[in-house]
Amino acid sequence: MPSRSRVPSLPAVAVAVATGLVAVTALLSVGAASGVDAEAAVSAPLAGSGPWWTGVAVLVAQAIALAWRQTHPRLVLLVVAAGVPVAALAGLGDAIGATSVAVLVATYAVTVGGRVRPAALPLGLAAALVAVGTFVAQPADGAPFLVRVGAPLVQAVAIVGLAALTGVVVGSRREAAEARARQVEALSREQGARVEAAVARERAAMARELHDIAAHHLSGIAVMTGAIGRQIDVDPEAAKAAVQQVRAETSAMLDELRSLVRLLRDAPDEAEHPQETLAAVPALVERARAAGLDASLAMLGSPAEHWDAVGPLAQLAAFRTVQECLANAIRHAPGATCEVVLDARAPAVLQVSVTNGPPTTTPVPASSDRPGGGLGLVGMQERADLTDARLTYGPQPDGGWRVSLAVPAHHDAVTPGRPAAGEGPA
Repeated sequence: MPSRSRVPSLPAVAVAVATGLVAVTALLSVGAASGVDAEAAVSAPLAGSGPWWTGVAVLVAQAIALAWRQTHPRLVLLVVAAGVPVAALAGLGDAIGATSVAVLVATYAVTVGGRVRPAALPLGLAAALVAVGTFVAQPADGAPFLVRVGAPLVQAVAIVGLAALTGVVVGSRREAAEARARQVEALSREQGARVEAAVARERAAMARELHDIAAHHLSGIAVMTGAIGRQIDVDPEAAKAAVQQVRAETSAMLDELRSLVRLLRDAPDEAEHPQETLAAVPALVERARAAGLDASLAMLGSPAEHWDAVGPLAQLAAFRTVQECLANAIRHAPGATCEVVLDARAPAVLQVSVTNGPPTTTPVPASSDRPGGGLGLVGMQERADLTDARLTYGPQPDGGWRVSLAVPAHHDAVTPGRPAAGEGPA
């Protein structure tokens, strides 16, 4: 959109001055050629004559008008084109071509913006004014009327049309360059948004991992240290055994934290730090049992045969779900029984469920400062969403709690011909 400032810009004034100098130079050249050879077929006023000064005044007026071509391009075009018949009536003769320089510049300014259709009327009027001025300026040498009329029309169309075509081409190339620049900027913003989204996802994943590790291990440590406090005076040997369990639990937590740090800093070494899978669930249940939870594991069907079909990411989600459920049972349902079930009887889904009974002693009041902080269910739901699994949870009639995760199995990843046993879970 052109600027609407009342004061012409310095570049606009510079172009106007340069156009005026070129036009005056053209007028002087034609006049000089006419004065040198009186018999030459050039009709132009002599320098210093009245018609000559009138022509100079018209050229100066055109140059002044061109200074506002950026703010009022169509009006400037009509004013500049009107100078052509004025100069012709003043007797400029064949030097009338000097007035076409400003018309070229004004026409270019109108069309370089790319909007040719709204400027069609001003362009047509400008061509008509140039044609009239050229017709008036030509000498009456007895040429046929059609030639006298046709030649100015062709000349006017050529002047206005050439400048208009140049403006359209330059404007189109400019718009294309601006469009490319906007596209590059948009792509850059999109890439930045994608990077921010990826960073946010990584931060959420890191938060889930840290929560799962801390909630599971620290819950067990809290329970065992509470037991140590009660046993240290009445049963020192049991207290010593509990201390060893705390040490083992602490070492396991440190190992998992080191694995997570290595994963964040460098590519993980799968040989030394393998990713948790469903194969590690039995060991997970054993650690919970060692922490004092009455936990058991039931495997229905052949879960191991479905693990490859489930995929590593889904196995990690299932492992973390079981880990979080066991930690919650230790923290919120002390003394309760807890059953972990891996049900692979349905060929299309692997059902993972953790059910604990009601607590037999009063649980420690929940607090956002304790491990977990109420984010366990949020993390489990996020993991389920990432793996297209379906997570359900809620209280049981006996006062316990149940969490179930249905992980879809991809049949094309299972060994063909492997039979599926039994029916799906109720």
